[in-house]
Amino acid sequence: QVQLVESGGGLVQAGGSLRLSCAASGRTSSIYTMAWFRQTPGKDREFVAGIMRSGAITYNTEVVKGRFTISRDNAKNEVYLQMNTLKAEDSAVYYCAADKWDRTPGWHTTDYAYWGQGTQVTVSS
Repeated sequence: QVQLVESGGGLVQAGGSLRLSCAASGRTSSIYTMAWFRQTPGKDREFVAGIMRSGAITYNTEVVKGRFTISRDNAKNEVYLQMNTLKAEDSAVYYCAADKWDRTPGWHTTDYAYWGQGTQVTVSS
C-alpha cells in the first residue's frame, strides 16, 4: 500500500505564496505519475497539475495561469506545488494523488489509485 501525506496549507493573503508538499510512503516503487487536485464545497475535484517520474509536466492552464509550479524529488518520494500570486478563488482543499502507471498525468480522479487526506488552502482577499 501507499500512503500520501500533504502539508503546507494554511491561510494567506491574496497575492501571497504557499508551497505544498506531499510525502509518499509504503510501496513507493509502485507509484509513478503524481498530481495535485483541488476541491471546493459542492464542486468536483479539479486537476491542477501532474508530473511524471521523468519530470514531464502537465498543467491545467485555466487554473494555474503561470502562477503554480509542480516539482518532485524521486529520491525523497515527494511532490511539491509552489503557488504564487494566490487569489481568493484558489481557496480549496488541495489533494495529492499518485498513479500506478507511468503515463501522462490524467485529469480525472479515476486515473489515480492513491490519495492523500488533503490540506486546506485559504486565500483572504
